[in-house]
Amino acid sequence: MHDLYHFPGGDLDSSSTGDLRTASASDRTKQRILRRLLTNPGDYVFHPEYGAGLGKKIGEAFRPGEWKALISGQMLLEEAVASHPPPVVKLNRIEGGISVSASYTDAMTGNPETLIFDVTR
Repeated sequence: MHDLYHFPGGDLDSSSTGDLRTASASDRTKQRILRRLLTNPGDYVFHPEYGAGLGKKIGEAFRPGEWKALISGQMLLEEAVASHPPPVVKLNRIEGGISVSASYTDAMTGNPETLIFDVTR
């Protein structure tokens, strides 16, 4: 199955034929992880429990252990993220937010993957 190619904060892309570009394999998984982590719980009317709401945490007291548990727990809800070994999350403070590096194993291919992104105001 394919999703539209779209990273949060960006635009939809077109393919070489002029159609909307689709995402598959590791790009699809990374986009789904980002969408889950950056969506606020309650934003999806039919799935009110969906999302980690990382963006809402900027400005609150930074609790690295809480963030790591939240991120890895939410990642494990994606079927394409293997539970063994569990995701490894590293956090760094940056100006105006937090930089996140999440390493995980793709459950479909068994390949190691890394997703790096910033959560800022």
